[in-house]
Amino acid sequence: MTVSNSTNSPASASDATKPSNFLRQIIESDLASGKHSQIVTRFPPEPNGYLHIGHAKSICLNFGLARDYKGICNLRFDDTNPEKEEKEYVDSIIDSVKWLGFSWGKDAGKSGHESALFASNYFDFMYKAAEHLIERGLAYVDEQSAEDMRANRGDFNTPGKPSPYRALSAEHHLNRFREMRDGKHADGAMVLRAKIDLASPNINLRDPAIYRIRRATHHNTGDTWCIYPMYTYAHPIEDALEGITHSICTLEFEDQRPFYDWLMDRLLEGGLIKQQPRQYEFARLNLTYVITSKRKLAQLVNEKKVSGWDDPRMPTIVGLRRRGYTPESLQLFAERIGVSKSDSWIDYSTLEGCLRETLDPTAPRAMAVLEPLKLVLTNWEEAFGSAAHLEDCSAPVHPHLPDLGKRNFKLGKEVWIEQTDYEEIPSKGFFRLFPGNKVRLKYGYVIEVEGADYAEGTDEAAIKSGAARAVSIRAKVLKDTKSGTPGSDAIKVKGVITWVGAADAVTAEIRLYDRLFKTEHPDAGGKDFLEALNEDSLKTIQAYVEPSLANAKPDEKFQFERHGYFVADRKDHAAGEAVFNKITGLKDTWAK
Repeated sequence: MTVSNSTNSPASASDATKPSNFLRQIIESDLASGKHSQIVTRFPPEPNGYLHIGHAKSICLNFGLARDYKGICNLRFDDTNPEKEEKEYVDSIIDSVKWLGFSWGKDAGKSGHESALFASNYFDFMYKAAEHLIERGLAYVDEQSAEDMRANRGDFNTPGKPSPYRALSAEHHLNRFREMRDGKHADGAMVLRAKIDLASPNINLRDPAIYRIRRATHHNTGDTWCIYPMYTYAHPIEDALEGITHSICTLEFEDQRPFYDWLMDRLLEGGLIKQQPRQYEFARLNLTYVITSKRKLAQLVNEKKVSGWDDPRMPTIVGLRRRGYTPESLQLFAERIGVSKSDSWIDYSTLEGCLRETLDPTAPRAMAVLEPLKLVLTNWEEAFGSAAHLEDCSAPVHPHLPDLGKRNFKLGKEVWIEQTDYEEIPSKGFFRLFPGNKVRLKYGYVIEVEGADYAEGTDEAAIKSGAARAVSIRAKVLKDTKSGTPGSDAIKVKGVITWVGAADAVTAEIRLYDRLFKTEHPDAGGKDFLEALNEDSLKTIQAYVEPSLANAKPDEKFQFERHGYFVADRKDHAAGEAVFNKITGLKDTWAK
């Protein structure tokens, strides 16, 4: 039972741009030797929460390998824990995988619930396999309390002690297991355990539990079952039934591989499965300034430290998407960090770098003023004959994509500039606005600064030290210096500033997002990760943006010249109510 996978941009295994790693070497060897004629991978999330950046790496890895080697990748939900699983999470996961650029099913591009696979679809087989193990003396029903079971399991220095129920007949255990299935015993009263080796140095082989009683309505099977398989039992069976050739998981499952292989060997011997899948482990993603613990992410949401799972500061895929990350940036990130068997830390700047690389070639440009200060051109009426005159100005939508055309805006007597563009007494290397200096309004005219106006009573010393803020700036426009005209080079200036005309400015709410945590390892050493929250991770300001952004659509991304990359919020942005989220700056501001 396999489901095809495809992507928007298929690649071949011979693509020289794909970096080699140990998984690719294994796959290429298996294909070359004829061990497999086609590879089959899977992405198997448990639908008990929202996917995060670590899952994005796994998605890109599993679907990407299948794509590159013309194989198959299944989207399969490991839904064996009905108490924590919900359809909301199933829907979110399907949406996230599709958004990342991958599809599955016979009808690629129309994939959804009808083509996703579920562990719960195999519950009948899993139950049959459990009875088979009991009949062969390889599993038994244990009625010890959870405390006794834990104590009798031993530790790394002490072998386990056999349960008093372990030596009872297969017939007894089969009857008890069927009673469990029929709802004749309370939750937690007993479990089904595999009978392996109580002295094994690998604790996972000391008769692990494979079935427990749970009276909970399942999102897929309803109340059909009151017993549910454990994940470590269900997962290898799912792989076997789907013909998975390379079951790829993170390193924390390495100690579970011996049980995975034990179970597959037993079912192969009994003729219940026809081929044995193989598990391979790789190092999980460790990203600085980020936590990926589902429990801790849920705590952030439940304690309202963030606005929800899709808060743009969250490392969830829905959060990254709302922040403005692109599928291409996450795919590039997954490819760039590679795959290895050893744990290491990836600096957050690597992720942001991938984002900039994918945004810069395509993001339309625009001007925005985030800390508005009014600039008044005092000779405007003299220069153009009317104080109400508006000059047409234009700029390319993208400097390297002329086919995208131009964006148009108006320059008038009053414009908005940045507060930081004016200094009463200029610091060394400051070439923007100060009394007597000439600068160019980008895409407009050269102006000559006359001075600044301050609130009545402002102390002169505060003005000269820069402690006082000007309320407006006065300057003269030099008429024959407009950009794109023959006189534009008549006056040479060192400073060029961005601006937004007061006449056609669009008011916008700007959400300045930064990293959620202020330390590289928020939960290192067992410390409270909440203490590492960055109190400056969100600042909301009112700003002015150029009129081309009046028609911006939710999710549309732009480069605000000199400020960075921004996205129209996918939930709150609307016509007449512009809301833009800062995605990232033009360069890494956290660099050491």
